[in-house]
Formats: sequence, structure tokens, C-alpha cells
Amino acid sequence: MDPNTKAILCFGLFFLYLSFPNISLADSDTKDETAFTYEQNPDKGPEGWSKVNPHWKVCNTGKFQSPIDLTNQRVSLIRDQAWSRDYKPAPAVIMNRGHDIMVSWKGDAGKITIRGTEFKLVQCHWHSPSEHTVNGTRYDMELHMVHTSARGQTAVIGVLYRLGKPNEFLTRLLNGIKTVEKEEKSLGIVDPRSIRFQTKKFYRYIGSLTVPPCTEGVIWTIVKKVNTISQEQIAALRNAVDDGYETNSRPVQDPHGRSIWFYDPNVV
Repeated sequence: MDPNTKAILCFGLFFLYLSFPNISLADSDTKDETAFTYEQNPDKGPEGWSKVNPHWKVCNTGKFQSPIDLTNQRVSLIRDQAWSRDYKPAPAVIMNRGHDIMVSWKGDAGKITIRGTEFKLVQCHWHSPSEHTVNGTRYDMELHMVHTSARGQTAVIGVLYRLGKPNEFLTRLLNGIKTVEKEEKSLGIVDPRSIRFQTKKFYRYIGSLTVPPCTEGVIWTIVKKVNTISQEQIAALRNAVDDGYETNSRPVQDPHGRSIWFYDPNVV
């Protein structure tokens, strides 16, 4: 199959995902963080999540699971921006979900638009080390910004971080992270625009939630530019979660032949 035909077929699949409702809501990940682990445990670890709960079967049988390695061999170059973002300040809370720390917006924090479909920003959370890898390289942290459409589709932006200067967004949240509990705690007004990341170059593919129930059909956008985070900030996020979840990254999954689109406005 020639590259142009392959690209057309890939876009056709992508438009199908945008055309039909998706049952994976932003808050559909598990509420029982004690039921699974990230450890190499055949019963409760990633390789055995489908055994923990019958509703999690797709975690180990699905063909569109996340995260994956974003390798050059599977990337199709696209000269198209194909999305926009329009965020704004809104009331937010912070919560310790046991397996991660989540900031959830209670008001209208804005949206992203992917090929005409609007996705409202709902929450963000962190994984350490990163879940997605780039050509086999795993980074120190990954932020997930979770969005939902009016039809229940889920779109997640992934931002990668390496050790370096403190991250501005986490600096503002540091006290809240260090004192966070299982109950929601108000953060006041939080501006998602302070999660600064570039939008010109990014990877996109169809995947899943990375925690049980691992629901598929998630539109993933992984920002190409890697940001920085300090050791203190990583330690704060790791110390805040329950014991055993200090490293809370799911291993990369088999892509099963999926294409990855790399958007670059400079591609000729």
C-alpha cells in the first residue's frame, strides 16, 4: 500500500472515531485504587488487571491500548495543525485518588477543538515516570489533561517532562499537593493556561485510558516538546500518593499495527 493511500485510510479511521459517541467518560477510570497495582504482580499488576474485575477485560485483550512507544518507524508526517485550544480560569479542587493526584475543574475551564469537535477540559493528573515513550526513551513525568465532548468522547493531552527547572504550574500547586487528602480540597481559581506547552508539533493516535477499566476510543495528543520539572516537584507527587503507587506508570502496550500521526506545520 502506497503512503498516500495509507494516510487516507488512517484519516478515515480517525474521522469514524470523531463521528460516533464514545462510552469512555473522563471520570470512568476506577474509583477503587486498592484493587490494582503497578507492580509486576500477575494477579493485581498491569499484566493481570483483567483478572481483578470482569469489567476490566479489555485491559489485557484490547487492540487499542495505551500508552505506546511513539517510534519513528510508525509515524506518518502530516502538515496540518488540526486542533486549537481555548482555556480560561475556573474554580478547581485537588484530590488524592490513591494511585495519583488529580486537579478537577468545577467550572468552565475551556476546551480544545479537534477537527470541529469540542472537548471540555475536566481534570488533569500526573504519572511518574512517563507512560508514553518516544523512540524507547521514558521521561521523568507525564501530565494528562482529560477532556470530554458533549457526546461522551474522551480526548487526552499528554505533556512529557524531564528533570530541570521547576514547572510553573506545579509550583503554584505545591502546597496543595503536599497537604492533599482523599477528600476534595478547594484550590480556588486555577488557570489551565499556566500549564504551558507548545502546540505546533505533536503526536496523535487512537488509544485507551491507561488505568482500569482501560476503555478504548480515546483520542491521544502527545506534545512533542518536552518540558521540565524539578526533583522536589516529582518527590512531592510521589510522596502524596498511597504506598506502592510512587511509580504509577503503565508499561507500553502493543500498538497492534496502529498508525501514529505526527503533526508538523513545517513539513513540505
